[in-house]
Amino acid sequence: MKKVLIIRRDNIGDLVCTTPLFSALREALPNAYLAALVNSYNAEALHDNPVLDDVFVYTKAKHSERSKLRVWWDTWRLMRSLRAKQFDLVLLPSGGDQTHALKLARMIKPGKVAGFAPTKGLDVTVPADNKPQLEAERVLRLLPALNLRRGKLSPVSTFARNEERLAARMALAEVNIIPGPGKPLIGLHISARKPRQRWPAERFVELAARLNKATGAAFMLFWSPGEEDHPQHPGDDRKAQQIIDACRERNLPLLPYPTERLEQLIGGLSVCQSVICSDGGAMHLAAGLGKPMVCLFGNSDPRVWAPGGSAPFKVLQANSQTVADISVDEVAATWRRLHIGQIR
Repeated sequence: MKKVLIIRRDNIGDLVCTTPLFSALREALPNAYLAALVNSYNAEALHDNPVLDDVFVYTKAKHSERSKLRVWWDTWRLMRSLRAKQFDLVLLPSGGDQTHALKLARMIKPGKVAGFAPTKGLDVTVPADNKPQLEAERVLRLLPALNLRRGKLSPVSTFARNEERLAARMALAEVNIIPGPGKPLIGLHISARKPRQRWPAERFVELAARLNKATGAAFMLFWSPGEEDHPQHPGDDRKAQQIIDACRERNLPLLPYPTERLEQLIGGLSVCQSVICSDGGAMHLAAGLGKPMVCLFGNSDPRVWAPGGSAPFKVLQANSQTVADISVDEVAATWRRLHIGQIR
């Protein structure tokens, strides 16, 4: 196989969890042309990925302010250009029914299309496995079905843009936060799509106060900008402002860092020394950046969605599977163990 395309059109975390598949393909096919087809919402997660030759990006109609007709026209033109590349293989690593992704693959007219059941109409179908396993492990099951050597599972990977990393450092310097051995910089990401994944604002404030008192820690605050009742893109501006105001009253060193663009979030996370967040896209990005983490899980399964990065982490999950039931005591104690190297 000389040309391989991987289509992953779902969420940010799903795409980050697919990066070990890219690495495994490069190891198995060192001279092949490897490319990914992703959507505009998650594409930045693959910026500067060293094992891919190209990343092609299309826009979903719901992610665009342009007319649906223009979005469809642009997608058709992209599919036509991909068809001209004459791919030998298209991989669909997402689980569940991937009928739409298969339609995209067939528009490209590759030699064959491989993916997972229950998607029908594939040329190579890998049976679904109901046993919980890390998403990064699951997608590698495609390789043996194609008679390709799987190799070892590599860590997930994400790469920040130099200009975004520099912008984050400059923003920190402007508020006189200079991270160092005696002043750890902790990223606090407060947004989560699912209600059961959300930790209350007052807990973040109390956590910041405790960690600052104990270690001199400073903080970067990340959230999804916008109003919480926005029908398409709900945000956490109000929750963030509550935390900002309370930290200001306590004179805590905190840099609010709203991220309108994914590259801003990746750049901001890249300068943090550790991260505390709920399960979600930001957690997987931080894992790809090699950040030690305390991860707050609600009703998602850590056997599937735990971070797959190279740095140590600890998952906290209450018996109720609701993040709001995780105490400040537990998070603070876990972070301190992580900070002094007791969690590896």
